[in-house]
Amino acid sequence: MKPADIKPEIPFATLASVDIRVGTIQSVHDVAGSSKLIRMVVDFGDHTRNILAGMKKERSDVHAIAGRQALFVVNLPPRTMAGEVSEGMLFDVGFADGIESALLSPERPVPNGTRAG
Repeated sequence: MKPADIKPEIPFATLASVDIRVGTIQSVHDVAGSSKLIRMVVDFGDHTRNILAGMKKERSDVHAIAGRQALFVVNLPPRTMAGEVSEGMLFDVGFADGIESALLSPERPVPNGTRAG
């Protein structure tokens, strides 16, 4: 695989404004009427959020990620997709490059809500 071209540079302040946190995926649900979307209920320590991701076709069993810790962007505005509201974004890699998707996760368990950076 040849890596994609690097995107244009951004100011460090732009990157520093992104709030990336560890959360544990408590459960995974199909989104009615969508062939791509799933809804994850994610524990961030002091609260839970519903986060939608278009990953149904990326994995043979999307429900297998339940119980796993992963990285999420938590300071995006809520977004309605297929009639449900997503309150963040999951970080995973691979699908855009045509390889099997993988969650981005801490190397060892850390408290939910721990910040990246």
